[in-house]
Amino acid sequence: ADADADADSTEDQTYADVTAEEKKTDADASYMSKIKRMLSRGGGENDEDEDEALLDPYIRGPPPFFTATLLNQSPHAPLPDGQDSLHLALHLHEDGVARVRITEQYGKDTDTPFSSARWTSDELILNFEEMAGATNVKIVEHEDVEKFAMNVPIIKELQGNDNFDYVAFQYGVDVDVDVGVDKSGENENNDNSNANDGNVFLMIQFRPFSLHMWRTKKTKDENDMIEGEPIVSVNSDQLMHFEIRRSKDVDIDRPVVETDTANEIADADADSVHADRHGDKEIVGYWEDGLAIYADGTREEKREEIIDEHEAAAAEQRKLMEVESDTDNGEFKWDTEGMWEEKFKEHSDSKPYGPMSVGADISFPSSSHIFGLPEHASSAQLKDTTGANAHYREPYRLYNLDVFEYELDETMALYGEVPLIVSQSETSGTVGVFWFNPSETFVDVESKGTAGTNTHWISESGVFDLFLLPGPNPRSLYEQYARLTGRLSLPPMFSLGYHQCRWNYRDEDDVYQVHEKFEELDYPYDVLWLDIEHTDGKRYFTWDQHLFPDPMTMQKKLSDQGRKMVTIVDPHIKRDANYYIHKEATAKGLYIKDKTGEKDYDGWCWPGSSSYLDFTSAHVRDWWAEQFAYNRYIGSTSSLYTWNDMNEPSVFNGPEVSMQKDLRNLNGVEHREWHNLYGILFQKATAEGLVKRNEGENIRPFVLSRSFFAGSQRYGAIWTGDNESSWGHLEVAAPMLLSLNIGALSFVGADVGGFFGNPDAELMTRWMQAGAYQPFFRGHAHHDAKRREPWMFGDEWMVKMRRAAMARYALLPYWYTLFQEASVSGMPVMR
Repeated sequence: ADADADADSTEDQTYADVTAEEKKTDADASYMSKIKRMLSRGGGENDEDEDEALLDPYIRGPPPFFTATLLNQSPHAPLPDGQDSLHLALHLHEDGVARVRITEQYGKDTDTPFSSARWTSDELILNFEEMAGATNVKIVEHEDVEKFAMNVPIIKELQGNDNFDYVAFQYGVDVDVDVGVDKSGENENNDNSNANDGNVFLMIQFRPFSLHMWRTKKTKDENDMIEGEPIVSVNSDQLMHFEIRRSKDVDIDRPVVETDTANEIADADADSVHADRHGDKEIVGYWEDGLAIYADGTREEKREEIIDEHEAAAAEQRKLMEVESDTDNGEFKWDTEGMWEEKFKEHSDSKPYGPMSVGADISFPSSSHIFGLPEHASSAQLKDTTGANAHYREPYRLYNLDVFEYELDETMALYGEVPLIVSQSETSGTVGVFWFNPSETFVDVESKGTAGTNTHWISESGVFDLFLLPGPNPRSLYEQYARLTGRLSLPPMFSLGYHQCRWNYRDEDDVYQVHEKFEELDYPYDVLWLDIEHTDGKRYFTWDQHLFPDPMTMQKKLSDQGRKMVTIVDPHIKRDANYYIHKEATAKGLYIKDKTGEKDYDGWCWPGSSSYLDFTSAHVRDWWAEQFAYNRYIGSTSSLYTWNDMNEPSVFNGPEVSMQKDLRNLNGVEHREWHNLYGILFQKATAEGLVKRNEGENIRPFVLSRSFFAGSQRYGAIWTGDNESSWGHLEVAAPMLLSLNIGALSFVGADVGGFFGNPDAELMTRWMQAGAYQPFFRGHAHHDAKRREPWMFGDEWMVKMRRAAMARYALLPYWYTLFQEASVSGMPVMR
């Protein structure tokens, strides 16, 4: 939607109403007067006569330097009379980062139906202790912009229209392009010699709203200047939109499209198909792929989606409606289908606030190489998803899911996400954008040749919260990003060695035999892992007393020979009244609620009927951390560490094998708002538990997680999930891990040998050789796979694999040094 900036809506005459003659004579005086008034209203505090409740309670970090009101001037704005307005806040950081935060107007003196701010996750994710506001901001007056900007097409165009409809800032610290770079040897940043100095020039255009960033450079006489295209632009293609919350009982003051018969037939037919999919069979459970398990011992068969005549007709009718509903005798009509509820197979998603999506276009005018947006099984460099040269048909999807047997070279969502793009170019150097939104997100990419690369972001919910990272080189950018999302925790040395895992080592005797064989063959390894079968009926923090009757002795025997152990602890809690974890969590009210906010949510996972703890709550995370105490987790020792799986979260009978979006946390916030945070918060609580159990001791935690978000580098390791024993999955592991490192997740790896299937000796050996040079080094296998410990392939192949593992151990000092550097500078380990 077109947007307009009303910088001071309290005045009788806005700046837009000043005549051209007045602008020519008093442009700069009027401009500076207005800017000073706007700045005085920023700073994160309200005027004395404003209600204290108007403060956004969720934001953290430096206060805004500049604020304004954005007005939706589209003729199709959903709310009339200026009700569809937004609050813009610009936060400028001392390291050059700019935060652009756009939220709903709410509370006093607004006509919106909500009096409170929309929930955001600053407190949970941002490293606000290191975020500091810029102190040397210079407002660039209009008369100076022309002198400041040399050969800048955007500014020349604005200067030529006599509107002066923008505000410009210069800020940041003068930093040489090679700041912090080791010049003694190889330097991956030396190719950025044209990347300019450290000062930032930021311009906000008001009508229509857009934002552009440049880095300044010094002229011969030591003056600052900018030239050419911006290093990054926001909303230059005017694709920004922000759907404000609605109340269902308030009618939209617009004509609506009537639901047609074809749609009704299609919906009824779809309901019938899903109702009949199980026949008369009794469902007793669900498998990991979401298919039902029946009482007669059979299992639901996977079927391809069939589009019958009714569905095809309805789809065609919807296309026609999209075309025809734009105008009807010149009048726009709203299609309200799915506005308050949507259906997905047999699932439904209620939307009590209506559609709440946000989005914008972000372009890199000087760059044809952009990277990031993990996790996808694709190349490290992002490929086009739209336009004439599109490699993919769908945008990159960011929505954490338990994906059963994922596909290669696809944009499909996987187990975790980091909404960060890093651009690299000879002319603009290194630039980053961090789209801080944990709801389901789609990103389109389109390269424009010499005109750079465009991206288009759409998130289902949340607010518009964008961090622009000016670089100018990788080292500077990752320092900026570390100050936003935190620094990698230095892992314990043992965790950089080889890990041996499978689903599942059967019992204590099996553990001893595997360990002794490694010893016999002088094959280096550090950690032996136990999957879910070690528990008493999938009740985490317990042991199967028949299979593992003496776990402490088992751990001690391995520890005495320098080995550690890891057990799996998942977030789903078996709904068993006799299980102490469930009993206590229920009594304390720690579970996620259903969409009414009243009942504990009941989903299906490995234990069967399960509930899920609300890790968005600090007191729930504290309670969870307490469960790792040695007097709570009976049978655990200081040499036992933790594996967090299924934390997307995985729900076998849920939509896309996950939670319904309209579930509520303990504060009443819908799951759709924080879905992608569940994994990181679960890992965070677990890591805190491993620290607290050894309070006062210098023992670092180790936690492996499958799901992640921006900032997961603070809490442990990540792996790429359930890959397959194939050459294709071996090949894609390297770009996947590089992409994760671009997202600042350095302690990452892929299952050596592939999780599903049975590798032959050559594939297993090649994978062991590749894994030895990747940050997290673990062999893992499905329970249906054949045993694949290195000696299972014969002496010839075992020797080759052992040689690779020994090379890994020979380089451990180097690995440890790289991780130490990452923990300080934020620079990725794998590059």
